Amino acid sequence: MIDISAKSNTLRRAVAEAAVSCEASTVQRVREGTVPKGDPLPIAKAAAVLAVKRTSDTIPYCHPVPVDHVEVEFTIEETLITAKVSVTAVAKTGMEMEAMHGAATAALTVYDMLKMLDESMEITGVRLLEKSGGKSDFRERYTEKLRAAVLVMSDSVASGRKQDTSGRMIQARLEQHGVHVEDYRVIPDEQAAIEDVLRYYADEMTVDLVLTTGGTGFSPRDCTPEAMLSVIEREIPGIPEALRTYGQNRTPYSMLSRGKAGIRNNTIIVNLPGSRKGVAESLDALFPGVLHSFKMLWMQGSWSTEHTNGGPS
Repeated sequence: MIDISAKSNTLRRAVAEAAVSCEASTVQRVREGTVPKGDPLPIAKAAAVLAVKRTSDTIPYCHPVPVDHVEVEFTIEETLITAKVSVTAVAKTGMEMEAMHGAATAALTVYDMLKMLDESMEITGVRLLEKSGGKSDFRERYTEKLRAAVLVMSDSVASGRKQDTSGRMIQARLEQHGVHVEDYRVIPDEQAAIEDVLRYYADEMTVDLVLTTGGTGFSPRDCTPEAMLSVIEREIPGIPEALRTYGQNRTPYSMLSRGKAGIRNNTIIVNLPGSRKGVAESLDALFPGVLHSFKMLWMQGSWSTEHTNGGPS
């Protein structure tokens, strides 16, 4: 099975259908309610619901998921009975296989209950009609690349006693999401220096996004949140709340981070922890959802070619 532990739960939905082709006389028996085994449709509906809930027991690489809703509909045509199955869940993985498994089982059940009447029957296909709720649904697309800066606050890294890994991880992840990193630098845990660099990024470079790492703990030298309060014009409390909630599901220490997020001019600044593991988890929680913030900030539906210097002209 693929490791999905880094994913966040989202509202997922998938719709699939399967069709049974049969003789017109067979369909007429279903309409009249004269099938020897009884009405196949309610039985097939129950079978589809059971199949959806037991998909991971049947298909080895499917993850068990907490199914929240299953809807089964039948369409009867002259020589065709079609089952459409819709599955909804709040989960880390999609519902495609659950919907297709349910539709296939409904078709097999219809086939089983009608086979004595019609040797020409055929299940003509199982197909996915639609799916939603995956990461691609939340990926923002802009006509130009977003511009970012990465700032590492660490006395030991700044003095050369340690190598930076967290900042480089942030830089790589930003590039993966199509965000161009225009500046990367390491500075000591000095509040005045942090404030100066953050102002430079927002006021002079006018980058769209600044991600910092380090200085969010309890040490006397950890002053990143205090520097943030001196620089930002508006807080974004939901971002650090989301990062801590995501992290708390993986370690009991996430609640100890004092990181903040906020806006200065048209620049969004987010504090991440200093540890490599903490940064990795924070990035998983942050992307791709954070990219939608720029549409909110600029109050326009997409990034036009007029977008310059971190915001609309």
